[in-house]
Amino acid sequence: MILGYANKKMICGLLLLLTGVLVLAGCRPKSPGSPAEASTSIRDMNPAHLDDITMDGMVDDILSQMTLEEKVGQMFLVSTDSLDYDAETAVTDQMKERLARYHIGGIIYFSFNIKDRDQISSFIKEAQKDNKIPLFTAVDEEGGSVARIANTEGMGVTIFPSMAEIGKSGDPNSAYALGQTLAQDLSELGFNVDFAPVADIVTNTENTEIGDRSFGSDPELVSQFVSQEVKGLQENGVSSTLKHFPGQGDTSEDTHRGYVDLETSIDRLREVEFLPFQAGIEAGADFVMVSHVSVKAVTGQEVPASLSKLMISDILRDELRYDGIVITDALNMKSITKFYDSGQAALKAVKAGADMILMPDDMEEAFQELLDAVKRGSIDESRIEESVKRILTVKIRRGILPLTSELIHGGE
Repeated sequence: MILGYANKKMICGLLLLLTGVLVLAGCRPKSPGSPAEASTSIRDMNPAHLDDITMDGMVDDILSQMTLEEKVGQMFLVSTDSLDYDAETAVTDQMKERLARYHIGGIIYFSFNIKDRDQISSFIKEAQKDNKIPLFTAVDEEGGSVARIANTEGMGVTIFPSMAEIGKSGDPNSAYALGQTLAQDLSELGFNVDFAPVADIVTNTENTEIGDRSFGSDPELVSQFVSQEVKGLQENGVSSTLKHFPGQGDTSEDTHRGYVDLETSIDRLREVEFLPFQAGIEAGADFVMVSHVSVKAVTGQEVPASLSKLMISDILRDELRYDGIVITDALNMKSITKFYDSGQAALKAVKAGADMILMPDDMEEAFQELLDAVKRGSIDESRIEESVKRILTVKIRRGILPLTSELIHGGE
């Protein structure tokens, strides 16, 4: 009997070494009435709780199955009119064809895309069909004046006042409740990314681009509210976006109309503007949107922050330690289109460290320029993969790319 037990222990040890299974049936008696062992399959795990090693392995497996064109396509988040001008409220054949051809990473929806709940839900659901990698489906739903859904009549979602009004409450819990409700409303309709919260601090009374979209002028208060809104959104399944880095609440001009310089020093940015972004980063924000404001006093150049390696790679990445998705502000804004064509702007943004290009003026031109840049050697494919890894990681964490996907399991 002693020899039989020893042999049994040896067999169990060998099996543990070979398979990595923690408990093998028959090697250890179960106590009477003990529950069945929990599944160790990745397919049954909560994607939000995957450890970094497991996540990195899954992302690398997906990357190994992707073509260069598919990788480049994931870096674009576009409006429906980039896919087809006629695809305002429903998917068209041309929209389907371009989604398939360019392997787009995401779509942003505007008020003109939204008629009612059933229509926008169907629109998003149809757009998601047949994509090898599911789309980010994004919207500007801040509350107040910038609320594409709530400001459409009859949508049946919560209508919020401006962020300035919410900030006046002085209670950061109200920002958590805001994020929580926004996430619930958005996810019911099929959205998985909100371009919110606004992390700008309004310190210039002449500022009209941000205005009451900000929680206020107190850096500490704005930081607390931003952090709580990030948590409220993401704990309820919708990715948040800190915008507009490095902060443009101290400007008096509008980047939608042309060149804007944020006349400030790096010390001022560190003491004021950066604080809400740092708080949002610490709260785990999935996206940071980089503004087109120039910071000539810091960079020494009249270059938009969205195209600046110093602002993105050196400051946002290295100094503020942000490793989520960096997305540009819309590249069809006048502060970009007056000085760069679509291909130039996209390539400069990626070389600066951006992961996703938002709404290039000419999506096809921008896509082709990135593709050609890799082929001619002016940018390494590894740089493209660096961004795609971040994109895939968020898509897995938020359940957009399900753990049951054949991509994750190598076509099993």
